[in-house]
Amino acid sequence: MNDKKLQELKNDYMNTRIPDELEFTVQKALKEGDKMARKQNMGRKWAGAAVASLLLFTSVLNTSPSVAQALSNVPIITKIVDVLTFQEYHVNEENYKANIKVPEVKGLSNQTLENSLNIKYLEENKKLYQDFIKDIEALKSSDSGGHLGVDSGYEIKTDNDQILSIGRWVVKTAGSAAETIKYDTIDKQNEILITLPSLFKDDKYIKVISENIKKQMREQMQTDTGKIYWVSGTGTDEELFTEPFASIARNQNFYINNSGKLVISFDEYEVAPGCMGVVEFTIPSELISEILVSNEYIK
Repeated sequence: MNDKKLQELKNDYMNTRIPDELEFTVQKALKEGDKMARKQNMGRKWAGAAVASLLLFTSVLNTSPSVAQALSNVPIITKIVDVLTFQEYHVNEENYKANIKVPEVKGLSNQTLENSLNIKYLEENKKLYQDFIKDIEALKSSDSGGHLGVDSGYEIKTDNDQILSIGRWVVKTAGSAAETIKYDTIDKQNEILITLPSLFKDDKYIKVISENIKKQMREQMQTDTGKIYWVSGTGTDEELFTEPFASIARNQNFYINNSGKLVISFDEYEVAPGCMGVVEFTIPSELISEILVSNEYIK
C-alpha cells in the first residue's frame, strides 16, 4: 500500500458524513440526566481509545510496508445492521392505553430483504393500532365500559457477526393480559432470512424437537413446582382439563441465540397457563446435528 493510496483512504475517512441517526441518538442521550451523563463520559473514554488506536494503526502502516501489504489482503467481514424505531402510535385516555413501536432494519445491502421486513413491520403494527381504535369505538358506542390496552415493541435477541435475531412482542390487555412474540432471524453475511425448515434436511426435525420439548417440560415440572405445562405423562390435573402439547408447527417461532443454539418459543397460553407467560426451550445441538443441513448456524 503506497503513500498515495493511504492518503486516499485517510481522506475518505475524514470526509465520511456522520449519519443522522447518530446525531439524533447523541441529542437524545444528552437529555437523559445524570445516569446517561455517566455513560457519555465512558463513551468519551472509549472514543479517545479508538482515536489512539487509529493513530497507532496508521503509524504501523507508515513504518512497516510488510504489515501494510499483509493487511491489504485481509477482507473486512463485519457488517453493521441497525434496528431503530421507525414510527410510534400512542393512545392515552382514561380507560384506553396504547404504546406501539414500529422497528426498522437498516444497513442491509439486500434491499429486497430489508424493504420486505420493514413493510411487514409497518403493516402489522398499523393494523394493530387500527384494530385497537375499532375496539375502543365499539366499547364507547355500546356504553359497556371496560379497559383496553395494547403495548408492542421489539428486542434484539442476538446480534453478532453472523446472526441478527429480532423479536417483536405484543401485549394485549382486556381484563387480563396476553403476550405474543414473533422472531425474524437474519444471516447478516449472506443477507438471507433464515426459516426453521431451511435449517434441516427434511421434516424429521418436527418430531425430534417436539419430543425433546415434552421431555424438558416434564423435567422442569418435576424439579420446580411453580412450573406448569400442558403436557401428557405428568400425572397432574392439568392433563384432565387441557389439550396437551403434541407437536411444534413446521414454522414454529424460533431464534438462534448468541451461543449458536436453537431456541423454540411459544406464546402465552400456547402450551402453558398464562402465569408462565411466553416460554422458550433451548434445543441441545447434539440432538439435531445429524438432521441439520449444515452446522453454519447451529453450533
